[in-house]
Amino acid sequence: MHLPSYLARINLPSPPEPSLEGLKRLHRAHLLAVPFENLEVQLGRRVGTAIPPIFEKIVNRRRGGWCYEMNGVFGWALSELGFRVTRLAGGVMRAAAGDGQVGNHLVLRVDLDEGPVFADVGFGSGPLEPFAISECAFTSHGFPYSLARADGNWWRLTEHRGGGAFSYDVRTEPADENLLAEKCAWLQQAPESPFVQNLVAMRYTPEGHSTLRGRVLKRARPDGETERVLESADELVAVLKDEFGLDVPEAAGLWPRILARHEGVVNS
Repeated sequence: MHLPSYLARINLPSPPEPSLEGLKRLHRAHLLAVPFENLEVQLGRRVGTAIPPIFEKIVNRRRGGWCYEMNGVFGWALSELGFRVTRLAGGVMRAAAGDGQVGNHLVLRVDLDEGPVFADVGFGSGPLEPFAISECAFTSHGFPYSLARADGNWWRLTEHRGGGAFSYDVRTEPADENLLAEKCAWLQQAPESPFVQNLVAMRYTPEGHSTLRGRVLKRARPDGETERVLESADELVAVLKDEFGLDVPEAAGLWPRILARHEGVVNS
């Protein structure tokens, strides 16, 4: 694995210092360059938590990934640059579904001279920059978030975009790596996993944020959102390439399943 290759992938000409400002530069650059996506899961290809194959996929093949991949390679790069990084086990929607969710999300704690912060480039629509570990409401790239204490030693990040309340809980203690690996495997095998059920791609843009779920493309800005429904396999492949930087022509083969799920949801 080659740090200059990673920096080139996220369009940074030089390595930043291991400081808060350096972390902010890296965090923003990664999210503006590398999309969140689950195409490997949709295509029936296994992914794991080991860093070398993640590096090969995201850097050398110019693909994206989900939390285990995005925060995996990001955490590796931070360590290479001299940051103090701890991998944490988060639970997306633990607030609604309980402790069984823990481990379905990887988060990073970065210890800086100014104090510890959370860094998370793997939530898809999470904050564009790292955020302090303190109770607060804040905006990132114009979108609203909050961080609050939950039960016990948990912290809860909530995304308040569009009137919703999508959240994850995380503690600051090091993750159980076996748990992360088990959840990574479950999320790509279980029929009830949202990553098995539907294609997802997300990416920050200078103006806002784009999301593709199945055949529905949404472009969000702080002042509103537009929506477009894709009409063909060719359009799917083109949107993945043009909107998310993902050159994956074999995604055309997913179209019948995507179409069937869309019609099932609409008619349910």
